[in-house]
Amino acid sequence: MTERYSRQILFPGIGRNGQDALQSKHVLIIGAGALGAANAEMIVRAGMGRVTIVDRDYVDFSNLQRQNLYTEQDAADRLPKAEAARKRLAAVNSSTRLAALLEDVDASFLKRILSYEKIDLIIDGTDNFDIRFIINDAAQKYRVPWVYGACVASGGLSMLIVPDQTPCLHCLMDTIPGAGATCDTAGIISPAVQMTASLQTAEALKWLTGSTEALRGTVFSFDLWKNQFSSVDVQRIKKQDCPSCGSRPVYPFLSYEHTTKFAVLCGRDTVQIRPAGILKRDLHELADYIKKTAVITHQNGFLLSFHHAPYTVTAFKDGRVFIQGSSSVEESKKVYYQYFH
Repeated sequence: MTERYSRQILFPGIGRNGQDALQSKHVLIIGAGALGAANAEMIVRAGMGRVTIVDRDYVDFSNLQRQNLYTEQDAADRLPKAEAARKRLAAVNSSTRLAALLEDVDASFLKRILSYEKIDLIIDGTDNFDIRFIINDAAQKYRVPWVYGACVASGGLSMLIVPDQTPCLHCLMDTIPGAGATCDTAGIISPAVQMTASLQTAEALKWLTGSTEALRGTVFSFDLWKNQFSSVDVQRIKKQDCPSCGSRPVYPFLSYEHTTKFAVLCGRDTVQIRPAGILKRDLHELADYIKKTAVITHQNGFLLSFHHAPYTVTAFKDGRVFIQGSSSVEESKKVYYQYFH
């Protein structure tokens, strides 16, 4: 095995001790889409001891442009992403202990796995801020560092969040963001995925090998198409009164009342989504955003409706959203997070 990792051992930042450290670590990757898949491949090739991958979705042909672990056959078979990733990674490195979990990550899942498993690091491969804020609170409560990452179009950003040491995601964003660009509405190019994942994995390797002096300590963002890069020191943003990481944390996003709720409306072929933290939605601002990618069918002072074939999406002023045309919560979630990120 020494020959396998010889080039990595030669690198002064890792060396023999760092390589031995990696082989004793357990990484949890939440989301096996573009970022999750890219991170998973890099850390498995690096010689991580254990990797657990969790994802709720299956492989689709639209994934193949940027999600590097999957094949056309995976998409044709609609193989769950976590399992498809596990199979591919097992062929890449048989010495890594791999686990694939086909689950929808929520507060109860994180409580279960972080209470009973020794997780050394969480890598964010998700696509919405609902779950990221839950990950953030769980990471703070159970004292597990995590690497935040996000990308869309030609840009991305990342940050390592360490309990008791760095600001948490809640410090940086007081409330869950409303509508914003997603891969489904603004598209994405593969280099933006690989760049973001590389930034995440680099910080992961530094932390897991004990090279803390090399940690970036900033939010790094970029746009490859516009040739823009920035690295912002956010240490001063850490808040003593933050409800997630302050001196008296209450971990609000682990509570039921602070989670986005999905409910099937009886006899309506409709799923209602009630987001956390939104009491009033700006329908005019939403309309400006929706017009870029969809046709608005109705708009008044109380609601806005638009068509997303084969569904009708209605957003209400009080923050609620109806996805009409489906009684499947899972399908409705996919539509919802395309427009309400």
